Amino acid sequence: MKLVGVFGDPVAHSLSPAMHNAAFRALGLPYRYLKFHVPLHQLKKALRGTVALGFEGINLTIPLKEAALHLMDRVTREARRVGAVNTVTCAGGRLLGHNTDGEGFLRSLKEAWGFHPRGARVVVLGAGGAARAVAFALADAGTRELTLVNRTLGRATRLARAICRTLGVKVRAYPLGPRTDWPRLLGQADLLVNATSAGLKREPSLVPASALAPPLKVADLIYNPPETALLRVARRRGVKAINGTGMLLHQGALVFERWTHRRAPVEVMRRALTQALKI
Repeated sequence: MKLVGVFGDPVAHSLSPAMHNAAFRALGLPYRYLKFHVPLHQLKKALRGTVALGFEGINLTIPLKEAALHLMDRVTREARRVGAVNTVTCAGGRLLGHNTDGEGFLRSLKEAWGFHPRGARVVVLGAGGAARAVAFALADAGTRELTLVNRTLGRATRLARAICRTLGVKVRAYPLGPRTDWPRLLGQADLLVNATSAGLKREPSLVPASALAPPLKVADLIYNPPETALLRVARRRGVKAINGTGMLLHQGALVFERWTHRRAPVEVMRRALTQALKI
């Protein structure tokens, strides 16, 4: 049996085991996907443990993606550019870090709405690992204007500079707080992306309902719960909105193919996610 899994803090909400184990069964592959609660301060030990235990690979979720970058033996160009790792391949006693989040997100937009970010105005909430992957992918795909909004302005500013330096795209950074001028930020935006953990524990929406109106679209990277306060408010305002299930599915398919070198059974994985979200 070949072992793979996901590290995170929290991690109980993860549906990756359901999705990947269904795919392994469908193709008759001898893999088992598990989830592990790993606090940030234990990440180094946990990653080295995967090598000792003979794991094939590991996914990383909140809040481990950025810290993992510096614990790899090698990283792909995309992971280094983004500054975060969401997937690890263990081979020959070495850890190779990848990032499939950005491509998975773009695929989810195309599937949901036929949306391509070229020429679009996009606002991203957050500046952590997932936000970095999404922001770089959007900029790389030709986003016309990219705005980052984060509680810690310095972190958003550093990310904006990194994208500008790497891709030559102008990115603005704003602080997230009571004085955030949402009508100004979203008035001309085509897409709002929540890449923070707000909503994971059913917190109120970070964005006031009054700032949400068509033709704006909303994508929340959270998938469990399947409807966050942001999505609920957006839909009530007539705004098209999706959760993170599509991104999870498509980045998971990319991960599956890296680990197994087999084409991912995407529809099998989609059905498993749908069923898991109903339980």
